[in-house]
Amino acid sequence: MAPTRSTPIPAALAQAPLRTIRPRDAGAVYAHPRTQLVRLADHGLLHRLADGYYVVVPQDMVGRRWMPDLEAAAAGIATTIYGHDDIVVMGLSAARLHGVLPRAVATAIVAVPRRHHPIALTDRPAVVRFVQREIGRLDAERIGTDLGPALVTTPEQTVLDLAHRPTLGDNESDVPNAVAALYSRSDKKRLQRLATEQRRLASLRRAEDWAGVAHGS
Repeated sequence: MAPTRSTPIPAALAQAPLRTIRPRDAGAVYAHPRTQLVRLADHGLLHRLADGYYVVVPQDMVGRRWMPDLEAAAAGIATTIYGHDDIVVMGLSAARLHGVLPRAVATAIVAVPRRHHPIALTDRPAVVRFVQREIGRLDAERIGTDLGPALVTTPEQTVLDLAHRPTLGDNESDVPNAVAALYSRSDKKRLQRLATEQRRLASLRRAEDWAGVAHGS
């Protein structure tokens, strides 16, 4: 259905972090938020990511076929639950955002401060998995996504995370190459410091093996 002038997106919703909202977030705007969000989605102004999670469609894409990348969608969903500064995209999802994993994945990984069940997306065959971590201890940086900047583990942190849990996600076979690519662009002193602080020295050694780093006798 084409959008009409009678169904604008309220500013309070359009300006939500990573443009992602739930019905409860619209409670101050609408008396019946779930019904209204469904209506806005029917008019092409919102895109439904999962049951109860919507994202504001960019104005230049209204009326056209559009959905955000999986990593952006995962960051947006996590942000509605925990807040913009308390989630960090990690693992293979971070590798995707760093550009070292060209193949699409079906599982997005987000570090969060408290446990949460996985959320299956309804706009594609994919799932968002939440990993409980001490967010403040993760080495992270803001990287642009389809929905705006999100916190993502740095190349160094991503190297350690992938080497520590290579089976986290659905692309284990891609992990060694992703780690090798990230290792090549990492600050080695920073990597060593993080591995020491986080007790990930064994993970660092595994990463070095995948990167083809020779070890002294």
